[in-house]
Amino acid sequence: MNIILLGPPGAGKGTQARKLVDERTMVQLSTGDMLRAAKSSGTEMGLKVAAVMDAGELVTDEIVIGLIREQLELDNGASGYIFDGFPRTLAQADALGELLVGMGENLDCVIEMQVDDEALVARITARSTCGSCGEVYNDNTKPIPADEKCTNCGASDFQRRADDNEDSLRTRLMAYYKQTSPLVGYYYAKGDLKSVDGLASMDDVAASIKSALD
Repeated sequence: MNIILLGPPGAGKGTQARKLVDERTMVQLSTGDMLRAAKSSGTEMGLKVAAVMDAGELVTDEIVIGLIREQLELDNGASGYIFDGFPRTLAQADALGELLVGMGENLDCVIEMQVDDEALVARITARSTCGSCGEVYNDNTKPIPADEKCTNCGASDFQRRADDNEDSLRTRLMAYYKQTSPLVGYYYAKGDLKSVDGLASMDDVAASIKSALD
């Protein structure tokens, strides 16, 4: 099963992707992670990525699709793939669709994580993550433990993203609505879209996604 998690920054896509990886032996394909890994890999594609990123330029859709192709060609025993952070535009959605068809793969479902902007801003500006394992904490709903040790891995390296402030988040939200939100209508028209409440509790969101996929 191959799926896309779609939603604005801070909607919880990464958290839910990790749950699906653990529960369904799926592989999370995060564009950012793939680019960072490729840059240091020394492969032909990695050298292309490094050259573009070192020059301060944007990585082309062609390169990202090439990285995704490499991942799909790996025999890793995965039961499916989760596309997290890609596609972001209609052109990328078309390219991904063509790639999957060309490789004999299907896109089985697109999960839209719906949010309310004001509630999202309040949630994200209170967010911290474990620098070791990526576990997410929130000052209001899941505070950092009193002993300052991550409940998942035991580390004490808690971080806040520099852009997890109201001004930066609203800028990122505007970019999402301009660039990525048209994908909601795109996948709805294809019959692939299912929506869940992205601001429900972590477990409730996971249950909604499970229901949508099963």
